[in-house]
Order: sequence, then C-alpha cells, then structure tokens
Amino acid sequence: MGHQAGKKNYILNYEIFGYKTQGCRKAMCIAGYIFSCGALLLLFYWKPAWDVWANCIPCNLQEADVILLRTTDEFQKYTRKKVTWIDFESGCSKWHLCHLVLQVRSIQVQKIRYIWDLSVKQFQKVGSLDDSNSCYNIHHKFGTGLTREEQNIRRLVCGPNAIEVEIRPIWKLLFKEILNPFYVFQTFTLTLWLCQGYIEYSVAIIILSVISIGLTVYDLRQQSVKLHDLVEEHNKVQVTACTKDEGYKKLESRYLVPGDILVLEGKKHSLPCDAILIDGGCIVDEGMLTGESIPVTKTPLPHTENTKSWKTHSAEDYRRHVLFCGTEVIQTKPTGKGPVRAVVLQTGFNTAKGDLVRSILYPKPMNFKLYRDAFKFIIILTLIGVLGLIYTVCVYVQHKVVAETVAMALLLFTVSVPPAIPAALTTGIVYAQKRLKNKKIFCISPQRINICGQINLVCFDKTGTLTEDGLDLWGLIPSEGSCFQNVHSFASGTPLPWGLLCGAMASCHSLIVLDEKIQGDPLDRKMFEGTCWVITAHSKAGVPDTSVIVKPGPNARNAPVDGIAILHQFPFSSGLQRMSVITQQIGKDQYDLYMKGAPEMVTSFCRPETVPTDFIKELKVYTTQGFRVIALAHKALNMGEDEVENELTFLGLLIMENRLKAESKPVLEELSAARIRSVMITGDNLQTAVTVAKNSEMISKTSKVILIEASEPEGPTPASITWQLVEDSKQNAAGITVSTTERTVPERESNNYHFALNGKSYQVIVKHFKSLLPKILVNGTVFARMSPGQKSSLVEEFQKLNYYVGMCGDGANDCGALKMAHAGISLSEQEASVASPFTSQIPNVECVPELIREGRAALVASFAVFKYLTLYGLTQFIGTALLYWQLQIFGNYQYLMQDVVITLLVCLTMSLTQAYPKLAPYRPPGQLISPPLLLSVILHTGITAIMLVCGFLFVKQQPKKDKRIQTSVSCSNHSLSSVSTILNRTGTANAADVPSSVLSYEDTTLWPLATINCIILAFVFSKGKPFRKPVYTNCEYNCINMVYILIMLLVTFCVSFFVEDVVLQNRHLWLLIKKCFRFRSHSQYRKWQRKLEKDPTWPPLKRKDFAENSKNEIYINPNDAFS
Repeated sequence: MGHQAGKKNYILNYEIFGYKTQGCRKAMCIAGYIFSCGALLLLFYWKPAWDVWANCIPCNLQEADVILLRTTDEFQKYTRKKVTWIDFESGCSKWHLCHLVLQVRSIQVQKIRYIWDLSVKQFQKVGSLDDSNSCYNIHHKFGTGLTREEQNIRRLVCGPNAIEVEIRPIWKLLFKEILNPFYVFQTFTLTLWLCQGYIEYSVAIIILSVISIGLTVYDLRQQSVKLHDLVEEHNKVQVTACTKDEGYKKLESRYLVPGDILVLEGKKHSLPCDAILIDGGCIVDEGMLTGESIPVTKTPLPHTENTKSWKTHSAEDYRRHVLFCGTEVIQTKPTGKGPVRAVVLQTGFNTAKGDLVRSILYPKPMNFKLYRDAFKFIIILTLIGVLGLIYTVCVYVQHKVVAETVAMALLLFTVSVPPAIPAALTTGIVYAQKRLKNKKIFCISPQRINICGQINLVCFDKTGTLTEDGLDLWGLIPSEGSCFQNVHSFASGTPLPWGLLCGAMASCHSLIVLDEKIQGDPLDRKMFEGTCWVITAHSKAGVPDTSVIVKPGPNARNAPVDGIAILHQFPFSSGLQRMSVITQQIGKDQYDLYMKGAPEMVTSFCRPETVPTDFIKELKVYTTQGFRVIALAHKALNMGEDEVENELTFLGLLIMENRLKAESKPVLEELSAARIRSVMITGDNLQTAVTVAKNSEMISKTSKVILIEASEPEGPTPASITWQLVEDSKQNAAGITVSTTERTVPERESNNYHFALNGKSYQVIVKHFKSLLPKILVNGTVFARMSPGQKSSLVEEFQKLNYYVGMCGDGANDCGALKMAHAGISLSEQEASVASPFTSQIPNVECVPELIREGRAALVASFAVFKYLTLYGLTQFIGTALLYWQLQIFGNYQYLMQDVVITLLVCLTMSLTQAYPKLAPYRPPGQLISPPLLLSVILHTGITAIMLVCGFLFVKQQPKKDKRIQTSVSCSNHSLSSVSTILNRTGTANAADVPSSVLSYEDTTLWPLATINCIILAFVFSKGKPFRKPVYTNCEYNCINMVYILIMLLVTFCVSFFVEDVVLQNRHLWLLIKKCFRFRSHSQYRKWQRKLEKDPTWPPLKRKDFAENSKNEIYINPNDAFS
C-alpha cells in the first residue's frame, strides 16, 4: 500500500507519514484477530506498517492520529507511533480567559518529544533553547529567570528533566524473544512432534531453547539494570534555581526547564542538564563525555549586542561556555557580582548525556549479509517443506489413508527446517565470547563477533592507542637574540634555571589542586613537573582569593621570586590553538602575560625580530621525528592596556615526546600482512601524525605521502584543493633498500601512495568536492585534527564504500566512531565507552587482531553449523519422503539417535575449535547465498539423494520375504503417528502387532545410510586452517566423533571429501573460474581502485583544482574514461 503523495517530512533519521484510524477497518481487523486465533495479530506485530495500512487511511499530518515512521537508511524499517494530546489548562490558570489553543498534539520518537507547530505545519523538537538566540538575548531574556507561569507551560511541553531508563520487565523481554518468527515456527514444530509422541528430542530442543532464551533475556536484563543505575542517580539532584516571582529556591532537578536560571554552588556536584554559563567561571570534569578525567575551565558567555547566534559568535569554541549534563563541577569561581549562574539549555534526553544514553538504547542496525541470508535460506527450506507437504498429501490420498494425511504432511513439512539452528548458532557465539573474555576482551553485543570476521579496515586513534597515553619532556630550546640556544635536556636531571621560560612553564597552565593532588591536562602536568615548582592553595596579601599561586619547590633552582600568582586564565581552545595567563610576581607590582600553544599560532603574536630566522627549519626537524612541539612567549604588561595578546617576545620551544607503544608496530605489520587496511584518525597535529604513521609502518618507507589541503570559498574565489608531496618522501625511498624477506604486500601499498589531510580539509571536501571523496578514501591513511563528529562521519563514509570497519580508541572523543563502526573496540573503561561493543582491559592494540581472529573462527563455525544442519534436515527429508512412498516412517528412537546422539552433540562441539593463530591474507566468505555454499549444499544433497534412492531401489528389487524383522532389531521404533494409533487400537506392543509402517527392510537400509552420511558431513565441514585450528585440536569434538567414525563408509567419505575440499573449498579453483568468466568485485572501493589504476593523471601533483560555480558542483576529471 502506498503512502500519501506530497511534501516529505522528516524527524531524526525517519521519514514520517500521517494516518487516520477508520472504525470499519478496525472492526474488520479485530474480527480477523479472533478468526485467525491471533495469527493476524502476530503478523501485525512483526509488520507494524501492515497494521497501520489495515486499520487506517492516509491523511495529512495535521489530521493524523497515527504516525508511521520509516528509517531513511537501506533497511527502511517501519515504526508506529500514536499521536497524543498535551492539555495546557491544568498548568495555565489564566489561559481560559484567552482565545488560545489549550491543547497541542505531540509524538515521542526515541525518547525525544515533538509537538505540532501550526505556523510551519510540522512536528518540532522541544526540550532545548532555540539556537538562534544571540548572546544578548540569553543574558537579557533569560538572565533574570522565568515566571512560574512560563515554567509550568514549559514543563508541560518539554516534560520532566530526567533521563529515565526503564528496567524492562523480564516478561516483556521474554515475550519479545519468544515472538521471534523462528521461535514461533519452532514452537509449532515441537508441538506437532509432541502430539505425535516424539517426546525425547522435543524435550531436548526445548531445554536448549529455554537455556538460549534465558541467557539472552538475562544479558538484556543486566544491560537494562546497569544503564538504569548509571543514569538514575542524576535524576533526583537538589539544585538552586532562580525565578522572577520567587527569587532563589531549592527544587528537584527533574523540574528544571529550558530557560531556567541554575545557580552553581561551591561544593562538588553533578550537572543535571546542559546549561550556558552566563556569570562567573568554573572547572568541570568531563570524563563522562571524553573518557579522560581532565579538569576543563569554563568561561561565561560574553555580553555582546550583535544579532548573531550565540554558537556562531563563539564559532568552534562554543563548548567552553557550555556545562554538559553528567559532567562534574569541581570548582566554581564567582566574579564578585554574585553566584555562578547558568541558563538551562537542554533537558532530559536532549542533553549530551541523554544523547549518549539514546545511542545505547537505539543502536544503529548492522548491515551484515550473514543474518539476512540466513533468513532467506530458511525461507527456501520452508518452501522445500511445502513441496514435501504437497507430496505427502498426494501419496496418502492416492493410497486412501486420509486419516493420517494431515499429521504426516505436517511432519514432513517440519523436518526440512531443523529446530536446533538458533540454539546451535548461539552456542558458537557463546564459545567465541568466552574465549575473548579469557583474553580480557569483553563484549556487550555478541552478534557483532561474527561481523568481526569480515573486517578489512581498522581505524586507530593515535594518542593513548598507538602511542603512550602521556607525554614525556624531551628538551627545551631557548631563544635569545633571534637565535636558538643549546637544548636543555630534562633527561640529565639538571633543574631548569630561573628565567622567563621557567616562569612560563610554571604558570601557563590550567592545573588545580584537588584532594591534595595536582589535576589537569597531562601535557600541563608534565610541563609543570619539569620546573620542580609546587602549587599552593594559600593566598598572599594583595592577591585575589581565587588566584592560583605557584612557588619554587625544594628541588628547584634558586629563584629571585617568592612565587607567581595566576590572576586570570584564557583557557586553551582547539580553535584558537593557544592559551594565555596573566600573572603577578608575589610582592611586586609587575604583571606579565605568558602564552603557550601551536608554534605557528604563537609566533603570529610575537614581534618578528624575536623569532629566530631558522624557526621553520628547526620546527620541522622535531615534528618530522614525531615530537610534540609547544611554543612559549611572554609580554610585560602595562596598566590600562586594552589588547594584551600582541607584541609578545618569543621565548623558545618545549619539545615533548609521545612514544609509540611497543605492541603497535607488530600489530600493524600483522594487519598489513593479512591485507587489512590501517587508518589513523587523530585530533593531533598532521605532521606528527604522518611521522607516527611512518614509524609504526602504517605507511611504508618506500611509499609517497601526499598532503591534501582544501579551503572554503572566499568571496568570488571558489573552494579550492591543493595536493603537495611530502618533501622527504623521495629521499626516503631512494635511501632505503627494500627487504627481500617474505612479506605479503597489502593492497593499498601496490598503489605506493597515501593521502594525509586534516579535519578542516575533510569537511571542505565533503561539502564542495563530494565526487573526489571516494578517490581520496581509497588511499587515505592519515586524518589529523579530526573532531568527534568528523571521526563518526569518516567511519560512515568508509562503510559506504563497502568496507567492514573496525575502530579502536581509548574513549577520548572516540565514542561516536566506536558506535558507528561495525566493531568498536574501546581501550578505556570510562562511562564514555559504555556504548562500545567491545572493551579491552589490556590498553594496547593487540586486542584488534585477536578480535578479528576470533571473529573469523566464529564466522566459519557458524557457516559450518548452518551447512551441516541444512544438509542434516534435507537428508532426513529425503529419507522420510522415500519411506512415505510406501506409507512407512522412521521410528522414534531412530530419529532420536540421529537428532540427539549425533547431530545435537556435533553442533554443540563443532564450534569449540579455536581460532588459527595467524591471520590469513583473505577473509572467510560472508554470504550464505553464494555459489560455493549453494553448490556445496546442492551437490552434497544430490550425492545423498542418489545414495538413499539407490539403497531404497536396491532393497525394493530383492525377493519378497514373509518373515518379519527380528523383534530385537526394531521393536523400539514404534510410537510415532499411525504406529501409535494402531498400537492403541490393538492394546498390545508385541513384535507381531507392530505395523509394517516401521518394521521394514527399506527403513533398516535407509536409516544407516542417512546416519553415516551425517557423520561424514560432520568431518567434512569441520575445516581448520586458515581460519581455525586443525580439527584434531578439538578434543571434545573428536571424542564424540571417534565413536561414529568406526562405521563410516570409505567410498562415500572419499567422494564427499573430494567434492568439498578439492572442488568447493579450493580457493585457487574459484579464482580461476572468476578469471575465466571475468568476474569482478562489485565493492565500491574495488571499483575505485580499478578506475584509479587506469587513470594516468591520478594522483594529482603540483597543481591546484578549483570547484565549479556552486558548492554542489560535481568534480569531474576531464581525462577520466569511465565506462
């Protein structure tokens, strides 16, 4: 059924459609529920869109009482939402005197409330202040607080300021799991078998399914409880708010609304909402958001009278004015006019913490073909079962045995789809999860383990992931008289002599003393420790109480000063790339300004004559070696100066070392040998990132590095992009002899060049050069100065090129990318990584190849179990269908022997084989519906069918015997279907009374053949190398199969083994077939690689390309000859 045509409306990542409930349709549906015994209701539960289409008629959103939402991604999943009404009369005593609308329509999508806006005729999000407010509006409109009436209205519209996560009841989780389509089919199958007297195997499957469902429900319940406990304590915080009517008053944080004035008191407390600081300053621990417990200084929103949006005015640094929900206020700094105050910006799930919780509650669905193909495969097996049903009806009706037709037809229908499939697949994942846990890798999303087996690109954060977490002081290069002086090495242990450089290192930071410990940015801590000075909390005469005082410690060089008071800080900003402080020497009237930051930025504020002439050359010497370089500058201040950050004196360079972790280089080499791309995504300097990439062998010594710099359009000049070869790449290539040791060359190195760019250039390329993006990403290796949002965007762009992306980070600004990737691996146990599917307790990148190895082993095991169960079901199907031809059937204990003793034990132990220790240079197959697997199933089924049919016909051709089979052979095979019926009629169980439907030569012949075939397939599908260890290492599996192998038929084994291993699993044969039929991969990155290899003009060098007339113009290479 189609949707109503017209303008499309969107909410979050959903397209929305309006529907109106129609009484007659609803009555017909209720009648359908009753007559179908609930089957129609169950179908509508699986397909909510069908429910809406059946009960409602399309209409515009303004008249709708039901909203249908459809995701805009490739899955196009539907969700049904009921429109509710918000009544304003209860909260607005004066509104009944006005001719105003007292009700408003609303819907809630992923915990966010939307109300119907009559002016624009669409649903608008509520729960936050409008971003269009200027700095002036925020100070003057909200600076005095809201009236009680305004608060009541906003409380009704926005709802409570609470991040409420319901602990989902066990019965709800249980019903959701049980109502899965496969479990519904399994329930039908087991009910039928129990009715037919097949009790033992049915009970065994029920026990396994109950355990599987129980474990799943327990895991979901535990996650729900943990998430509830994580957020519940922040929902009932006592805060002080200010209103126009009542002034300052205490209230529970859940009653806060956007626009309220929040008063921050001196004690440590957690923030219950997002707020904009308007008066005073404070120091906040943002560990919940960033993963690092580093104090961050917040400054008030400036008083300006321009009409720009407050975010636009603050540009990239608007975050320094915002206090985020869930972060902890460590210290407040009143300005003297009154307490520290902030305007509530966002409440509830609109806040930063709410957004993190929502991302956990509503994760992005994974597009993994294994699970989609598995469903399609089961549909095919079901269709085969339908054919068997029709065949049974024809046979039994022809023989005029109508009484047994329905039971026998349904029995054959259920045989083709083994009910043990979900339990067996779950068991394999559980084994892999247990092995990962033993390696200190914990998983909260077990289904992603199989996806890890397909990973072919891994993104790494740099600091704390590839390199050591902290920085070490390497040296200090003083500048004097426009020349650099000798390096002061901190390794020598010689204390730093007093001087302006020592003063800058001792005071230019944002460190604080908390619980008698110095806390702050690791770089600031390390720099301050190098001076051997100390921070004291005791104020001195003539110094404000809020000032931080530093003084020489016992190990410091003698200094002619008692100490330095830090009077004012201009906090570090990534946008400004610097920080400054104003200081005063204790006991003196001399005021100084110290600045530190990025060398290029700091020197732009210095007098040119103080900057050494070889500054650029000296800087490159250290940055190309991977050092972190910080520039320091000073200025003596005069009273009354308006501008202080100008005409500074350049003091020198502080060199800090960020060492590569010992495990990083071997891991990257292992991934490279396995043809898995490695990409660096970091917030650090581009040149430093390139150097680390080279040192870690992410970029080989012989490869070229092309730096990309893109610029936004300026006036009439369109956006531009520049390509520049790193100068020393050619020299490195010329001076290095390529090693002749055996090493697999990764795909990306065959192109012998890598792109490196920063976040600003990436943003420009996404906006103005979209057609260039795939070309760049195919060989892009280093992405520096990337913001958290850009990291997530980059991961998503890689996924669009059909890469299976892994992301490894330490939790600092990596949360979005960790959630976006197919497999996010966090090296941090902070709250920020609670949404990451995998967490490693060992903080290095060795967990990445371990996870890929286990993922590959689990994926191969899943394929093996699925193929085995499919063929086992088809084998039973063929055997049962042959016996049906003459109204015969296998006995209960024959089924039980095959189902429990052989198949069930095989499936439970097949996945115990551990991962192969070395990563193969290719991935295991990721599609069930693929030529190798389909041919494997078809050919094995054909061989089995031929074997069973030949056995059946051979027995049929033998001379007829009057004697029955010995009682000791088959008397245990009764009690199924017609057998049980006849037994009940006769009232005896003697061999003479057992009907020929069980006691037959055909049964006795087909059962051993089918059983032996199952044993053979168990060995054939237990493939070891290259993704799993050899089958003989699986002791449990071998112990079980050694009992079975004694009865194997050598000829059948050889034929099956030859077909599977020599033909179907022969990688070289399939590559040859692909080559003969000129098959090429349809993955986007493969297409781009082939196109770029044929393009003689790529990569561009020593040229500058410009965008066309508009920003949406597509870049077209004139020399491209794409067919």
